[in-house]
Amino acid sequence: MTCDHDEVIRRELAFAKAATSVSELWQRNLALSGGGCLVPLSRLHLDDVELIRQLGEWREAHVAAYPTRFPISPERTRRWLETAVLGNPLRILFLVFDKAGRLVGHLGLANGLARPGWLEIDNVLRGKPEGERGVMTQAMHALTEWARTVLFTDGFYLRVLESNTRAIALYHALGYQDCERSPLRWHHDGNESQLVPAGSQPAADAYITMEGRCAPHDPQRMILTAGPSIGLREQVYVGDAVRTGWNSNWSHYLDRFEHAIAETVGVRYALATSSCTGALHIALAALGIGPGDEVIVPETTWVATANAVRYAGATPVFADVDPATWLLDPQGLEAWITPRTRAIIPVHLYGFPCDMTALMAVARRHGLRVIEDAAPSLGARHAGQMTGSFGDFSAFSFQGAKLAVSGEGGVLLTDDPELYAKARKIWDQGRASGTFWIDADGLKYKMSNVQAALALAQVERIEEMVAAKRRIYGWYKARLGALADASLYAEPPDSYGAYWMNSLRLGPGARLDRDTLMARLKARHVDTRAVFPAISQYPIWPRRQAVGPVAKAIGETALNLPSGVCLTRNEVDHACDQILALLS
Repeated sequence: MTCDHDEVIRRELAFAKAATSVSELWQRNLALSGGGCLVPLSRLHLDDVELIRQLGEWREAHVAAYPTRFPISPERTRRWLETAVLGNPLRILFLVFDKAGRLVGHLGLANGLARPGWLEIDNVLRGKPEGERGVMTQAMHALTEWARTVLFTDGFYLRVLESNTRAIALYHALGYQDCERSPLRWHHDGNESQLVPAGSQPAADAYITMEGRCAPHDPQRMILTAGPSIGLREQVYVGDAVRTGWNSNWSHYLDRFEHAIAETVGVRYALATSSCTGALHIALAALGIGPGDEVIVPETTWVATANAVRYAGATPVFADVDPATWLLDPQGLEAWITPRTRAIIPVHLYGFPCDMTALMAVARRHGLRVIEDAAPSLGARHAGQMTGSFGDFSAFSFQGAKLAVSGEGGVLLTDDPELYAKARKIWDQGRASGTFWIDADGLKYKMSNVQAALALAQVERIEEMVAAKRRIYGWYKARLGALADASLYAEPPDSYGAYWMNSLRLGPGARLDRDTLMARLKARHVDTRAVFPAISQYPIWPRRQAVGPVAKAIGETALNLPSGVCLTRNEVDHACDQILALLS
């Protein structure tokens, strides 16, 4: 799976401009720190005579800031909005409202120079000088933060006339730096004049191209291990679900979410659940797994994988993991199979796919069911196939620290119609279809429609979020890949990882042990967390077994690094600086 930045821009800008009602329009706002907001220009505005008149007057009053000069009219202004802004899939214009709700200016984004991963700050204009001071600075911050955390833009540039000294001063104050000066001359064509490259002719003005990247990291602000990307799509869907998602419309977003994730993963059926744990429990129940049965789970995982087995009344059996991949080892799996073994639950740990080809072969050879605990791996692939599409069932998590979030939540997937029917009845409390009559055992693990609205938006953006996660791993690898006594956890062969967490494992020669390193990083405002301990050690299991040595060693020497999808390069560099200083 690859992700083209221009395609991300097209998709998200199209959504931002797509409002068909005033309520939809205002749902698409970007909040300003001072209480105002940015609202994207949409086709609704083309019928706003007063707005078009005002925008024309602003341009006429500030004509010296533009490289083209022509007579202003409402029709010409409207045509510019319709063709140059709304008709350009790589351009957007936001109207700037101050904290009193007054329209005071506009600014936007474009891709005028076609720089990969970069965007142009475009059409920055404060039309009303009166009112709140600093509102355009707030607007610039809000716009670039949205572009960075939702469009995953690497940097920004803008072009400004050298004669526009006031604007240049603002951009310098915001951290933009001059990088190129292009002399311009006037070209006159009928009733229009335009500044064009001067060539060998005398220059009348010049374009100053300025560049800006992410703000420097504040070393006193904690860099956290996780954090989601929330954009306009999430705001609109959740707002609509809150307003309209009740009574006869109670499942609107649930239905859309289930369809979207089933299509994304490549299976036919999905059930939205309150958690991944609940989804695993339903899967075990639908497979008839219960007391007297054994289910093999990996030693390195979150406790929920084995807890679901315990909830079903079965016994979890803990298989050690592969020392290179940290995942369930197909080579050693058969040693754990007994006549009581009914199923295997491979875990795509931290978004890294298991070798499902080999695991499915073992399962088929022994007549075992397979439930994929794909909790944090949405968007990952093994052998070109999506995680969650191999087993009899699979389960994903949308818990708030995951890559795709709904606060809390999960989903159960299958490609088998009979298993889906069994799971759905259990999910619905054992209810006879269309009645309140209960004729079978059931469970209560349902997602709400409001949560599904958020989850749907995240699923629709999963491709670009996985690409952002993989970019963050690339930053870590560039800085930490050559460490002598520590190694980064990376995707196994023949796989495409989602890199939910970036993890570092310390070698025997490391200057610090894992827990000391974590404590010292925390003191330097870099948050980390320990990799899961070998879970067979917990005292809660119905049967005791010897701990797996590989899983135990990983659980004592590895840590998760800051990995939130919106991390900046500066934040990753700061984290790496601290790690290198402590380990080198």
